[in-house]
Amino acid sequence: MVLRGPLTLLLVPLLGLDHVPSSYDCLFRSYYGTYSSRHAFLVDEACWLSSFSFTELGTAVDVQWAQNLVWVGRNPMDSSLVPTSFELDLGDLLTRLANLPGSGPDVDSEETVSFWQTHFKLEPTQKIVPRFDVLHLEQTGALLSVDNWTLQSFEAVLPCYWAFSVFPTSPLPLIPVSRRVRERLRDLLPTIRYNHVIAALVNGISVYHLREDIQYLTGEDPSSDILSRHSFSEGAIRAAEWLKVRLEESGASCALEHFQEGFSPNVICEFGASGNSTETVIVGAHYDDRGSFGSVRAPGANDDGSGTGALLAIARAIARRGVVFRKTVRLCAFSGEEQSMVGSRAYAAKLRARGEDVLLMVQGDMLAFHAAGEPPQLGLSNPALVGTAEVTQILANVSAIYGPELTVGYAPYPGGSDHQSFHEQGYPSAQVYERAGYIKDPMYHDSGDLSEREGYDFEQIKSIAKVQVWFDLSGDHNESDHP
Repeated sequence: MVLRGPLTLLLVPLLGLDHVPSSYDCLFRSYYGTYSSRHAFLVDEACWLSSFSFTELGTAVDVQWAQNLVWVGRNPMDSSLVPTSFELDLGDLLTRLANLPGSGPDVDSEETVSFWQTHFKLEPTQKIVPRFDVLHLEQTGALLSVDNWTLQSFEAVLPCYWAFSVFPTSPLPLIPVSRRVRERLRDLLPTIRYNHVIAALVNGISVYHLREDIQYLTGEDPSSDILSRHSFSEGAIRAAEWLKVRLEESGASCALEHFQEGFSPNVICEFGASGNSTETVIVGAHYDDRGSFGSVRAPGANDDGSGTGALLAIARAIARRGVVFRKTVRLCAFSGEEQSMVGSRAYAAKLRARGEDVLLMVQGDMLAFHAAGEPPQLGLSNPALVGTAEVTQILANVSAIYGPELTVGYAPYPGGSDHQSFHEQGYPSAQVYERAGYIKDPMYHDSGDLSEREGYDFEQIKSIAKVQVWFDLSGDHNESDHP
């Protein structure tokens, strides 16, 4: 992406998009996705001058030069976890960027040298002058223009509670979920009732196997050689190959799908439809992770070993009963989520280009942390911000039947995981999450994100996985097979 001005970036609040007149054709042809709590439109001078009312829609930012546009901000964290101000964190980030690649507490340490070699195939003594500019600054985030090298290194130098999103190289289609699909989802709501076959399946999910799978992915299992699942690491490639084998054992047809040079592949597994239905149901997680800055260790037990472990648990539930599906069911373990959902964005765009009929997509991301003194929870993405109301309502109704131990509520912030990639392509989607509130896991994006620690709750993963299983099994399997 190389932009030359004059261009104007218009940031429109998520809740305000319905009020944008459909007559603004040039605006809708200039859509670049969702960032923080806003839709982004990047318009040229002719479009901007075509209406004086654009400024009433949101915040306008002049963009004169940009090799890559990046939105960066602090994730919505519980106040107990935020030790410094946004301004201090941003200053720390800009200092690290200015000193690439040799930033960090001890650039001569063996671990730091290994960090740069592992993630970026670069010696920390190499001198590259990064180029970046701050184009726009707010209380919770900033818009930067960065060169290609800085972009490659960006995720590694972020403060642990921060995230970034890269603008795509060309406009995105602004596609709403079709009325037909919404009606199909609403038709499912009355069918949600207790089913003894489904109950036997979901209650048979094994905490023992969850622990075994997650600890292999984190490297806590002595037999595992996975130190990191960072998207660019050898460990991520080994994890992808291991996941493919495990998921194929359930009877699925799996493929490693490469989407961008340098990234480990997406793991896409499919249970084919037995009938003539063209509909597809997708349950996803991301298997890539982040660790502490300067450390080669990135176990990612919660983010998102927990969601990936749930995928494996769902596959085992399917295999155990020999389920035959009427619709196509896909279990997808994405890479590149921590680098702005690169893998899932590529996959969702490919499905849209092929005209695939995706009935719904549910993403499981961070399912394991159970804060002391709180009940086990099921956090749902807020469809007023990102996602589809019918999908979140189905999730809530299913939880009441098969996961009554979970307290259900909305996560009070938009997007941020792979369901957003499908939302951007007009597919119904939602995220399931560990908490109906802000992030409270103290090991978030930390090399201490292990499963053997206080607050890591395998039973909560199981409870949330039971809700996810319903999307694969309810009304779509051969029920002649009784427990």
